[in-house]
Amino acid sequence: MGYDLERFVGYVNEGLLCCVCRDVLEDPLQAPCEHAFCSSCIHGWLIHHNSCPEDRLPLDITHLRPLFRYMRNELARLQLRCVFRPQGCEVICALESIHRHEQQCDYALLNCSNAGCPVQVSRRSLEAHLCVCEYSSRVCASGCGYTILNNEEAQHNCVSELRAELDMLRAELDCKVEEVRHEMESRLDSQRRHMVQKESLLRSEVDELKGQLSRVMSDVRILLGAERARRQELERAELEKAELLELLKREGLRPATPSEAVAAPPAEVPRKPSPRSLALDCIKRKNREVTVI
Repeated sequence: MGYDLERFVGYVNEGLLCCVCRDVLEDPLQAPCEHAFCSSCIHGWLIHHNSCPEDRLPLDITHLRPLFRYMRNELARLQLRCVFRPQGCEVICALESIHRHEQQCDYALLNCSNAGCPVQVSRRSLEAHLCVCEYSSRVCASGCGYTILNNEEAQHNCVSELRAELDMLRAELDCKVEEVRHEMESRLDSQRRHMVQKESLLRSEVDELKGQLSRVMSDVRILLGAERARRQELERAELEKAELLELLKREGLRPATPSEAVAAPPAEVPRKPSPRSLALDCIKRKNREVTVI
């Protein structure tokens, strides 16, 4: 939309009016047929049409060009009133500087900066409004530290406010303590289950080691028994050998050597063995057993 024609002071050239809204051009664009339009007006028109709104000639958005320079200069020199004239502003300035003025105009309507306040006041009256605005806030002068609104000052009680905040903090702390307790219990249960599994595994390993140790001890006892039996056999053989030697000494005999045994002629007729020959044969067998051992 363009600028309202009633805001302008003096004559306005017909060529500076938008062909769509019939107001003074704002952010103007020009078609090849030299008709001028506000930028927002012609873009909205071309969404539903493909022709110039003035002479119906074919028109596409790519055909639009900036306004001629002399027309732009003439448009910039037009004098118009401030948009905040209904609020009391009497300023009249050129179109090229109207935006800068309106951004700084003392009669510009501004929203109250206090949250929740629906009032709009002029820039020049904003400071006075903030002093009496019921939505303005300040820190409690009694020292509780609360920020209170002007309309709540009469109902404000530091003790009750602090007690309410303390109750809220206590409730939050209780919730956090409960959460931490549940979390710690969950962790302890998990660690307890892990320790039980570990203990069971260690017990099975200890039992296995005990079985292995028992088998090793049994093997050691068997080996010790075999070694003890072997030593006893040796001792018994040595003892019998000594007894036989002592017997031979007493009888005045000596055991035959292997060479003498070979040189002796074989007996032609078997004879009944005498006690002395039996003793000799026993001594020879013992000698062979001792030698083998």
